[in-house]
Amino acid sequence: MKNPNAFDDIYALVKLIPYGRVSSYGAIAAYLGMKGGARMVGWAMNASHTDPEIPAHRVVNRNGVLTGKNFFGEGVMQDRLESEGLVIQEDQIIDFPKVFWDPMLELL
Repeated sequence: MKNPNAFDDIYALVKLIPYGRVSSYGAIAAYLGMKGGARMVGWAMNASHTDPEIPAHRVVNRNGVLTGKNFFGEGVMQDRLESEGLVIQEDQIIDFPKVFWDPMLELL
């Protein structure tokens, strides 16, 4: 990682997730070379909800489930994703593979 603060690296990468796309905690950690760092990405996302410049709503679990929804407030994460064109049913993104943004493939 380039920055001494891992959260800064995580935030910089999350800001690159395009509108209408999502990534996962594990994909972000893998790109940053943080083996087993998915939890740290989760902690960073939980700590970022007061910063409107960090699109934390675009980070979900490896199955496309809105696991971070409780940190946004009732329905906020789903509303934000739906406003970007994603379809959510029972806290899961429909057609997750089509909207998944993998930094290892996208940032060559």
